Amino acid sequence: MTSSSYLVSSSTPTGNNVRIELAGMDLWIKARIDNVFVYPSEIKVDQLKEALSRTLSLWPFVSGRTVLENDQHYFIEMCNNPIPIRFVVNNDLKEWPLDSNVVVEADNKVFFTFIDQIQVENCFNNCSSDEPLVRLKLSHIVESDEWILGISWYHPLGDADACLQFCNTLSRFYQQMEPAHPLPIFERRLWRENQVNQSIFPIPRQFQDAQSIEEVVKISTDHQLNSDPIHLQFSGEQLATLRMLSGGNNVTTQDALAAYIALTLNTYCYNDNDERRILHTVTIVNYHGLSDSIAPQSQVSNALFMMISDNFDDPYSLSNIATTIRRSINQSRDLQILQSGIVIIDRLMRKNLKDKKSPNPQLVPNELAINSNFRYDWADLVDFGFKDKCRFYTAWTGPLYLRVFRLNPEKQGNKWLPRDRHGAIVAFRIEKHFKQNFLNAWKRDIEENFQNVKK
Repeated sequence: MTSSSYLVSSSTPTGNNVRIELAGMDLWIKARIDNVFVYPSEIKVDQLKEALSRTLSLWPFVSGRTVLENDQHYFIEMCNNPIPIRFVVNNDLKEWPLDSNVVVEADNKVFFTFIDQIQVENCFNNCSSDEPLVRLKLSHIVESDEWILGISWYHPLGDADACLQFCNTLSRFYQQMEPAHPLPIFERRLWRENQVNQSIFPIPRQFQDAQSIEEVVKISTDHQLNSDPIHLQFSGEQLATLRMLSGGNNVTTQDALAAYIALTLNTYCYNDNDERRILHTVTIVNYHGLSDSIAPQSQVSNALFMMISDNFDDPYSLSNIATTIRRSINQSRDLQILQSGIVIIDRLMRKNLKDKKSPNPQLVPNELAINSNFRYDWADLVDFGFKDKCRFYTAWTGPLYLRVFRLNPEKQGNKWLPRDRHGAIVAFRIEKHFKQNFLNAWKRDIEENFQNVKK
């Protein structure tokens, strides 16, 4: 393999060294988002560099540096730092080595060879840091002529929504297209404790019972040893059937999918286990665009929190689970409830960071977690002009933590198959001894078109 490295700066510096103070919700200072896009033909290096330069003019926040003041004020200074791109010519691999499953395991060494990761330990280390907040890596597998773009994105910049906006702008500039509107804004609201009424928002246990980094690593290691990953693919037609059975227009496709997973776990894995039976969900809710006073649609930030649903009246009813989830999500969009929830989590994020603790990954009794990207079609929005021929990948699965994405395009031999744009893939981990029970039930339901699922 051979490699070349480039530093790309904004074509027109626009940050003017302005400092943006981060809210507590942004303080995932040890976290990054690592994604990979696979293309069937050439990504031109010079054209990519030019597109990145233009993108950084609209996104000066990304080419900033981290600044910590008085051990409590976290800033990103928009100082026009260059963003690195590394280009690798790969003669070792015959072709892209992974299948169509969007989510890979966190210990997949092959996947991470296509990413230059942000060195998070260099950020916010009691001084200003010039560690890049985004790193790109472009790889060319010579034998198959596939081109792979890896991006590592520092989480305090913003959540997956923000990362996707940035990647979409890069893809559009590469194709000589104008960026999508509205254009990004970077200022965010800072929250004060006197803005909260604690009585109206249940606090997720993950934040209340934060643990030391060492304990978090131990819990996560135990999860890896005692559970196995599951990847479930659903066609658009199958999801439409599930939604109809779950309540039709009264619920979303995502509600129906989560309800089906919960019901299947309860029926075939946890039926006799009062502690494990799924009685509620905790959903990662994105609140961009619900209120301009809280987080405008185009704001680049971490605009999400964990919403706990009401308990299900009937944990063995697909429609009851789905409608309970939907009702709880709708309630969370009440602006008074939403603001209270944000302030509580914002305060806990700051406290946990000060105490050098992280959210507790331990399983919560009777809880199923949902973190869905079903609303985002990553492969379509970052296709660099390769319509329905771009594949998207990301890493990490957790126990009873549903990660939902759109299906990747697939090909048979050298022929690309028609893409199912409405299908989904769900990835999560489950106890080893329950895995086959769950898979057998799912396969049977697919064969029967869900006609024997209890509505």
